[in-house]
Amino acid sequence: MAIRPPGHGMHAEKSAKAVNAMDERGYRHVQPRAVRPSQLRITEDTYNHLPNRIQHLANLPWAECYLHQLKSENKSENTQKTYMYGLKGLISQTIGREQILNEEEIIDLTVTELAERIDPNNGRLDRWCHSLIDLSATTYNARLASAKHLMKWLGFQWPIHLRRAKTGKKLPRTLTKRELSNVLLTAENSEDPLASTIVIFCLETGLRVSEICEIEIDDIDFEDQSAIVRSGKGDKDRYVLFTSRGVEKIQQWMPIRESFNCGNETSLFINKHGRRLNPRAVQRIMDSLGQESGLPKGRLTPHVLRHNFATGLLERGADLVTIQRLLGHSDISTTRVYLEISDQTLREVYHRAQSMRAKEAQDLHVDQPSIEEITPSSSGAGIELENIF
Repeated sequence: MAIRPPGHGMHAEKSAKAVNAMDERGYRHVQPRAVRPSQLRITEDTYNHLPNRIQHLANLPWAECYLHQLKSENKSENTQKTYMYGLKGLISQTIGREQILNEEEIIDLTVTELAERIDPNNGRLDRWCHSLIDLSATTYNARLASAKHLMKWLGFQWPIHLRRAKTGKKLPRTLTKRELSNVLLTAENSEDPLASTIVIFCLETGLRVSEICEIEIDDIDFEDQSAIVRSGKGDKDRYVLFTSRGVEKIQQWMPIRESFNCGNETSLFINKHGRRLNPRAVQRIMDSLGQESGLPKGRLTPHVLRHNFATGLLERGADLVTIQRLLGHSDISTTRVYLEISDQTLREVYHRAQSMRAKEAQDLHVDQPSIEEITPSSSGAGIELENIF
């Protein structure tokens, strides 16, 4: 039987490759990694660096294809609109002596043309980000989020030097008790038959404005004093509750609703033309009530009433998990922000707790200890220095 010489076959090939990878002094050369598509410069002739998963879309209009992608990810309509609006500025951003594209030209770009246009190596993305410098940190981050999502879809890597703006920690805006009382009184006396019902419904359910507009009549259970929110934020269903006051308001609204000749409309809240309310219509109602109540412009919104709903539950002893479920938060860290309540609320909770403590002590016939009695003995007040050293 023939004996193979050392280094024969596969081992020999590996040895040969190893030798070829060394220079004359015996040092091994490290082969550079393959260049990613996002690191390649575009050429004047063609652009062919689209990911394989969207190669079949190369010659189709990008807007339609991208909207299909957003819908497949269960992005809400508001998110879709926000992304598309934010991307217009990026796509229309000029570099060099380019002419500005109009809206029709932007929509008609193919996926390949769009990828070539917003390639992060040509400087357009940087110029666009610099143009956003005067926006608030929240708006700036929202625009970046839309651009990042599109870049990822096209197979680009986001440049590490373009970062989100730092945002300060903001507490939820709520109405004080006096402001809320004025709003409720104004809504009760308003000529708009929807005003009082909408305000009460917001305060008792904590619904988002989009969820209020999507509530159907069949979603309301008057006997159980509850409603089901279908396909809320994140495409999640959940139950919300309301009181007998909420039931009464809805029942008072139903005859008015029927008088609007709604036809086949199944939405609970409709306008005088019998059509479903949209979020902007609800905000107009809030703006009108806020103005009549003497509140600053923009002070009263459906989301402010949602914050009042959450903080009200917290003040009355509800736990965070319950509030999270009622609000429809996917992450409890979002709900935890309500722990950072205002000084006024802290003062009210403190005095309420102290009153309960005093009442319990009185019922037990136990005298409240004085401040001097409960002061720790380790206090340094009145101690002379020479007694210490």
